[in-house]
Amino acid sequence: MNKYKPLVFASVLSAFLLSCSGNVPSVTTGSVPPPAPVLPVPSEAQLAWHEMETNAFIHFTTNTFTGKEWGYGDESPSIFNPTQLDADQWVSTLKEAGFKGVILTCKHHDGFVLWPSKYTEHSIKNSPYKNGNGDIVKAVSDACKRYGLKFGVYLSPWDRNRSDYGQPSYITYYRNQLKEIFTNYGPIFEMWFDGANGGDGYYGGAKEVRQIDRSTYYDWPTTLNMVRELQPEPKVLFFSDAGPDIRWVGNEKGRAGELNWNTISSDTLYAGKAGIEDLLATGSEDGKKWIPAEVDVSIRPGWFYHPEEDDKVKTPAQLFQIYLTSVGRGSTLLLNVPPDKRGLINEKDVAALKGWRKMLDETFKTNLTKNAKVNADSFRGNDKTYAAGNVTDGDKNTYWATDDEVTSGSLEIDLGRVQPVKYVLLQEYIKLGQRVKSFSVEAWQDDEWKTIANAETIGYKRILQLENPVTTNKIRIKIESSKASPVISAVEVY
Repeated sequence: MNKYKPLVFASVLSAFLLSCSGNVPSVTTGSVPPPAPVLPVPSEAQLAWHEMETNAFIHFTTNTFTGKEWGYGDESPSIFNPTQLDADQWVSTLKEAGFKGVILTCKHHDGFVLWPSKYTEHSIKNSPYKNGNGDIVKAVSDACKRYGLKFGVYLSPWDRNRSDYGQPSYITYYRNQLKEIFTNYGPIFEMWFDGANGGDGYYGGAKEVRQIDRSTYYDWPTTLNMVRELQPEPKVLFFSDAGPDIRWVGNEKGRAGELNWNTISSDTLYAGKAGIEDLLATGSEDGKKWIPAEVDVSIRPGWFYHPEEDDKVKTPAQLFQIYLTSVGRGSTLLLNVPPDKRGLINEKDVAALKGWRKMLDETFKTNLTKNAKVNADSFRGNDKTYAAGNVTDGDKNTYWATDDEVTSGSLEIDLGRVQPVKYVLLQEYIKLGQRVKSFSVEAWQDDEWKTIANAETIGYKRILQLENPVTTNKIRIKIESSKASPVISAVEVY
């Protein structure tokens, strides 16, 4: 427990003097301990994941050639034959759009694998592509290394091709394939598995419906421990409905909950648990684990490329709104961009991504608060280590904080001149946990403060798009409720 006791008199005096003069009285530097963490807090790997902000999904398999979303498992490998496949085109396009990582569907529910696995014949090695000598997992992994993006993998736990799906031997098969992936194609930053488990399939010719006990069949703890041993560093982040490192957001519409806690309590560890969509979108204020939400959505109606959807690619404006409802609500965006039958990201998708990147760059080009003057009603122990100016200094490792027992407060930012304001961005210093429960934004207009936005959680990043843009020379952030002393690392205005 933090042994520091709030300097109540100093805080009150500081607030009084600030309100009178707008200047900070004599302060100390580095003599006051930082706030104690509000547990749980993110691991170093999770923190790095938050800072990535946008990653790309790539769905590509036999479904691209059959027109299906979920292959039945009876597809002949002979149909898989992209004629112009260019992993460099994929990854360079995604890099230009600003993505920091790529997650490839190495195996979807149909069981066809994009590398020459020695454990199955339902593989690229039996396709016409490169006369059976192709390896798309290697191609994408290598391209990511060349372009400086992190590489992640998706291996569906469900397999509609395998005759032994539902039996213990299938788990051995699944783990053997993970060994191939993590031994030959790493390092891997994220392993992705979803909740599609059991149902009808080809199953080696049985053509029947099979059900499994989703909570026990896969024995996920053993599997994940095996992967950790295969790649102890850099640490792999595991995504599934319930984590353990990253949780599903509960929908595929491109939006996190407006209330979005990175914390949640998960007493189970299996994909496909029913009835938890709302909880996944919001998390839990009193959650026992740091398991942030990832927002997965496709640039097209489907997850795989279908030519009839060429006129249904999301527009730059739609992608921009998705950014605001994912990254702008404290989550990380995972946008699916599926290559076409040629093995290229289609021109329609490329154009949409370029337009989206242009919108982001233009909207967030000029931060009106950069090095702006900031006053706070109080700051921790009257120590400038925690002073208000930290929120506009551009340093992610500095923050404004209050005394331990002060769970509300305000920041007044002078923009220097009257100018239009449309977006307000805030960040918490989440190394010390997620704290803010509610806050508001005010603008100085007609010689008074007027509320222009209200919201609840902040987390790693919160972007508020004002319904009615305002013209003002001053913005005030009011932290109305917090689990402990607020720790705000950035306030930006656009």
